[in-house]
Amino acid sequence: MQDSPKDLIYSRPQEKVADFQFDETVTEVFPDMIQRSIPGYNTILDGIGQLAKHYIQPNTNVYDLGCSLGAASLAVRRYNSEKGVQIVAVDNSESMIERCKLHLSAFKSETQFTTLHQDILDTNINNASVVIMNFTLQFIAPEKREAMLQKIHDGLLPGGVLILSEKLRHPTQHGDERLIDLHHEYKRRNGYSELEISQKRNALENVMKIDTFNIHEERLNSVGFSDVTLWFKCFNFCSMFAVKPSTQATK
Repeated sequence: MQDSPKDLIYSRPQEKVADFQFDETVTEVFPDMIQRSIPGYNTILDGIGQLAKHYIQPNTNVYDLGCSLGAASLAVRRYNSEKGVQIVAVDNSESMIERCKLHLSAFKSETQFTTLHQDILDTNINNASVVIMNFTLQFIAPEKREAMLQKIHDGLLPGGVLILSEKLRHPTQHGDERLIDLHHEYKRRNGYSELEISQKRNALENVMKIDTFNIHEERLNSVGFSDVTLWFKCFNFCSMFAVKPSTQATK
Protein backbone atom coordinates (compact mmCIF):
# COMPACT_ATOMS: atom_id res chain seq x y z
CA MET A 1 0.00 0.00 0.00
CA GLN A 2 1.42 3.39 -0.99
CA ASP A 3 2.36 5.70 1.85
CA SER A 4 0.21 8.82 2.19
CA PRO A 5 1.84 12.17 1.38
CA LYS A 6 3.66 13.78 4.29
CA ASP A 7 1.93 16.57 6.19
CA LEU A 8 3.87 19.74 5.35
CA ILE A 9 0.94 22.18 5.58
CA TYR A 10 2.47 24.30 8.34
CA SER A 11 6.15 23.74 7.50
CA ARG A 12 6.61 27.22 6.01
CA PRO A 13 6.03 30.52 7.84
CA GLN A 14 2.56 31.96 7.17
CA GLU A 15 1.95 35.68 7.55
CA LYS A 16 -1.56 34.98 8.81
CA VAL A 17 -2.51 31.45 9.85
CA ALA A 18 -6.03 30.70 8.62
CA ASP A 19 -8.51 28.70 10.69
CA PHE A 20 -8.12 24.97 10.23
CA GLN A 21 -10.41 23.39 7.61
CA PHE A 22 -10.88 19.82 6.44
CA ASP A 23 -10.29 20.82 2.84
CA GLU A 24 -8.61 19.01 -0.07
CA THR A 25 -5.14 19.94 1.22
CA VAL A 26 -5.81 18.37 4.62
CA THR A 27 -7.56 15.37 3.06
CA GLU A 28 -4.47 14.61 0.98
CA VAL A 29 -2.16 14.35 4.00
CA PHE A 30 -4.71 13.34 6.65
CA PRO A 31 -3.44 9.78 7.33
CA ASP A 32 0.08 11.09 7.99
CA MET A 33 -1.22 14.04 10.01
CA ILE A 34 -3.41 11.95 12.29
CA GLN A 35 -0.78 9.27 12.91
CA ARG A 36 1.86 11.84 13.86
CA SER A 37 -0.48 13.99 15.95
CA ILE A 38 -2.70 11.69 18.07
CA PRO A 39 -0.96 9.26 20.43
CA GLY A 40 -2.49 5.78 20.35
CA TYR A 41 -4.64 6.46 17.29
CA ASN A 42 -4.40 2.90 15.97
CA THR A 43 -5.28 1.54 19.42
CA ILE A 44 -8.33 3.80 19.49
CA LEU A 45 -9.49 2.59 16.08
CA ASP A 46 -9.10 -1.06 17.04
CA GLY A 47 -10.92 -0.44 20.32
CA ILE A 48 -13.79 1.23 18.43
CA GLY A 49 -14.13 -1.90 16.31
CA GLN A 50 -14.14 -4.15 19.36
CA LEU A 51 -16.65 -2.00 21.26
CA ALA A 52 -18.93 -1.75 18.24
CA LYS A 53 -18.93 -5.56 17.88
CA HIS A 54 -20.12 -5.85 21.48
CA TYR A 55 -23.06 -3.46 21.05
CA ILE A 56 -24.17 -3.84 17.43
CA GLN A 57 -27.64 -5.33 17.12
CA PRO A 58 -28.81 -7.11 13.94
CA ASN A 59 -30.77 -5.08 11.39
CA THR A 60 -29.69 -1.73 12.83
CA ASN A 61 -27.67 1.30 11.78
CA VAL A 62 -24.16 2.30 12.86
CA TYR A 63 -23.43 6.01 12.45
CA ASP A 64 -19.89 7.32 11.97
CA LEU A 65 -20.35 11.06 12.47
CA GLY A 66 -17.50 13.17 11.17
CA CYS A 67 -16.11 10.08 9.49
CA SER A 68 -13.22 11.81 7.65
CA LEU A 69 -11.59 9.03 5.56
CA GLY A 70 -13.67 6.28 7.14
CA ALA A 71 -11.10 4.66 9.46
CA ALA A 72 -13.65 4.03 12.24
CA SER A 73 -16.17 2.64 9.75
CA LEU A 74 -13.51 0.27 8.44
CA ALA A 75 -12.81 -0.90 12.00
CA VAL A 76 -16.51 -1.66 12.46
CA ARG A 77 -16.67 -3.57 9.18
CA ARG A 78 -13.65 -5.66 10.20
CA TYR A 79 -15.22 -6.75 13.48
CA ASN A 80 -18.95 -6.90 12.83
CA SER A 81 -20.59 -10.30 12.34
CA GLU A 82 -24.24 -9.31 12.80
CA LYS A 83 -26.61 -9.47 9.80
CA GLY A 84 -28.51 -6.59 8.27
CA VAL A 85 -26.21 -3.86 9.62
CA GLN A 86 -25.84 -0.60 7.71
CA ILE A 87 -23.00 1.86 8.40
CA VAL A 88 -23.88 5.49 7.73
CA ALA A 89 -20.68 7.53 7.34
CA VAL A 90 -21.26 11.29 7.47
CA ASP A 91 -18.90 14.24 6.91
CA ASN A 92 -19.35 17.86 5.86
CA SER A 93 -16.09 17.85 3.86
CA GLU A 94 -16.73 16.86 0.25
CA SER A 95 -13.12 15.78 -0.31
CA MET A 96 -13.16 13.64 2.86
CA ILE A 97 -16.43 11.88 2.06
CA GLU A 98 -15.32 11.08 -1.51
CA ARG A 99 -12.11 9.46 -0.21
CA CYS A 100 -14.10 7.70 2.51
CA LYS A 101 -16.36 6.14 -0.13
CA LEU A 102 -13.32 4.86 -2.05
CA HIS A 103 -11.71 3.40 1.09
CA LEU A 104 -14.87 1.62 2.23
CA SER A 105 -15.57 0.31 -1.27
CA ALA A 106 -12.09 -1.22 -1.44
CA PHE A 107 -12.68 -3.33 1.69
CA LYS A 108 -14.78 -6.47 1.14
CA SER A 109 -17.38 -6.97 3.83
CA GLU A 110 -20.97 -8.14 4.18
CA THR A 111 -21.66 -5.05 6.30
CA GLN A 112 -23.23 -2.50 3.98
CA PHE A 113 -22.45 1.21 4.08
CA THR A 114 -23.67 4.51 2.76
CA THR A 115 -21.92 7.88 2.79
CA LEU A 116 -23.51 11.29 3.32
CA HIS A 117 -21.96 14.66 2.50
CA GLN A 118 -23.76 16.54 5.24
CA ASP A 119 -23.33 18.60 8.39
CA ILE A 120 -23.88 16.12 11.23
CA LEU A 121 -26.05 18.70 12.96
CA ASP A 122 -28.56 17.99 10.16
CA THR A 123 -28.21 14.20 10.24
CA ASN A 124 -31.22 12.15 11.32
CA ILE A 125 -30.27 9.38 13.74
CA ASN A 126 -32.64 6.42 13.75
CA ASN A 127 -32.66 2.67 14.46
CA ALA A 128 -29.08 3.02 15.71
CA SER A 129 -27.27 0.53 17.92
CA VAL A 130 -23.88 2.28 17.69
CA VAL A 131 -22.93 5.91 17.09
CA ILE A 132 -19.27 6.90 16.72
CA MET A 133 -17.83 10.40 17.06
CA ASN A 134 -14.08 9.98 16.69
CA PHE A 135 -12.58 13.42 17.43
CA THR A 136 -15.64 15.16 16.02
CA LEU A 137 -17.59 16.74 18.90
CA GLN A 138 -14.68 19.07 19.66
CA PHE A 139 -15.29 20.81 16.30
CA ILE A 140 -18.96 21.51 17.08
CA ALA A 141 -19.76 24.85 18.70
CA PRO A 142 -19.94 24.29 22.49
CA GLU A 143 -23.48 25.67 22.73
CA LYS A 144 -24.69 23.06 20.20
CA ARG A 145 -23.06 20.00 21.76
CA GLU A 146 -25.78 19.06 24.23
CA ALA A 147 -28.50 19.15 21.56
CA MET A 148 -26.31 17.03 19.28
CA LEU A 149 -25.83 14.43 22.01
CA GLN A 150 -29.53 14.49 22.85
CA LYS A 151 -30.34 13.73 19.21
CA ILE A 152 -27.90 10.82 19.26
CA HIS A 153 -29.33 9.46 22.53
CA ASP A 154 -32.88 9.67 21.21
CA GLY A 155 -31.93 7.92 17.95
CA LEU A 156 -30.20 5.02 19.70
CA LEU A 157 -32.07 1.86 20.54
CA PRO A 158 -32.16 0.78 24.21
CA GLY A 159 -28.80 -0.76 25.03
CA GLY A 160 -27.11 1.20 22.23
CA VAL A 161 -23.79 2.94 22.68
CA LEU A 162 -22.08 6.20 21.79
CA ILE A 163 -18.31 5.90 21.33
CA LEU A 164 -16.74 9.32 21.74
CA SER A 165 -13.07 10.22 21.26
CA GLU A 166 -11.90 13.72 22.19
CA LYS A 167 -8.93 15.88 23.01
CA LEU A 168 -9.28 16.94 26.65
CA ARG A 169 -8.57 20.03 28.69
CA HIS A 170 -7.28 19.28 32.19
CA PRO A 171 -9.17 21.19 34.91
CA THR A 172 -6.01 22.73 36.44
CA GLN A 173 -3.64 25.06 34.59
CA HIS A 174 -0.53 23.23 35.81
CA GLY A 175 -1.78 19.79 34.77
CA ASP A 176 -3.06 21.09 31.43
CA GLU A 177 0.30 22.69 30.62
CA ARG A 178 2.18 19.47 31.40
CA LEU A 179 -0.14 17.42 29.17
CA ILE A 180 0.30 19.96 26.36
CA ASP A 181 4.09 19.73 26.82
CA LEU A 182 3.94 15.94 26.53
CA HIS A 183 1.80 16.16 23.40
CA HIS A 184 4.11 18.69 21.76
CA GLU A 185 7.11 16.47 22.51
CA TYR A 186 5.21 13.57 20.93
CA LYS A 187 4.80 15.66 17.77
CA ARG A 188 8.49 16.67 17.80
CA ARG A 189 9.50 13.02 17.99
CA ASN A 190 7.27 12.39 14.98
CA GLY A 191 9.13 14.99 12.94
CA TYR A 192 7.12 18.18 13.41
CA SER A 193 9.11 21.39 13.86
CA GLU A 194 8.43 24.11 16.41
CA LEU A 195 7.05 26.26 13.58
CA GLU A 196 4.64 23.52 12.50
CA ILE A 197 3.46 22.89 16.07
CA SER A 198 2.92 26.59 16.72
CA GLN A 199 1.12 27.37 13.45
CA LYS A 200 -1.11 24.28 13.73
CA ARG A 201 -2.08 25.31 17.26
CA ASN A 202 -2.98 28.80 16.01
CA ALA A 203 -5.04 27.33 13.17
CA LEU A 204 -7.07 25.20 15.60
CA GLU A 205 -7.55 27.88 18.26
CA ASN A 206 -10.85 29.22 16.94
CA VAL A 207 -12.35 26.01 15.56
CA MET A 208 -11.58 23.38 18.21
CA LYS A 209 -12.89 24.12 21.70
CA ILE A 210 -12.09 21.29 24.09
CA ASP A 211 -13.73 20.24 27.37
CA THR A 212 -12.65 18.42 30.52
CA PHE A 213 -13.66 14.80 30.99
CA ASN A 214 -16.00 15.85 33.82
CA ILE A 215 -17.86 18.18 31.46
CA HIS A 216 -18.23 15.37 28.93
CA GLU A 217 -19.47 12.97 31.60
CA GLU A 218 -21.98 15.43 33.07
CA ARG A 219 -23.34 16.37 29.64
CA LEU A 220 -23.72 12.73 28.59
CA ASN A 221 -25.53 11.91 31.81
CA SER A 222 -27.76 14.98 31.44
CA VAL A 223 -29.11 13.80 28.06
CA GLY A 224 -29.88 10.31 29.37
CA PHE A 225 -26.76 8.17 28.93
CA SER A 226 -25.52 5.99 31.76
CA ASP A 227 -22.24 4.35 32.72
CA VAL A 228 -19.86 6.74 30.94
CA THR A 229 -16.63 4.76 30.72
CA LEU A 230 -13.20 6.19 29.95
CA TRP A 231 -11.48 3.30 28.16
CA PHE A 232 -8.46 5.04 26.63
CA LYS A 233 -6.32 8.01 27.63
CA CYS A 234 -2.87 9.15 26.60
CA PHE A 235 -1.70 12.67 27.47
CA ASN A 236 -4.64 14.95 26.57
CA PHE A 237 -6.39 12.51 24.22
CA CYS A 238 -9.07 10.07 25.26
CA SER A 239 -11.88 7.82 24.14
CA MET A 240 -14.99 6.96 26.15
CA PHE A 241 -18.27 5.14 25.64
CA ALA A 242 -21.71 5.84 27.04
CA VAL A 243 -24.65 3.45 27.03
CA LYS A 244 -28.34 4.20 26.59
CA PRO A 245 -30.08 2.39 29.47
CA SER A 246 -31.91 -0.79 28.63
CA THR A 247 -33.93 -3.35 30.54
CA GLN A 248 -32.25 -5.97 28.37
CA ALA A 249 -28.63 -6.92 28.83
CA THR A 250 -26.27 -6.21 25.94
CA LYS A 251 -24.31 -8.98 24.33
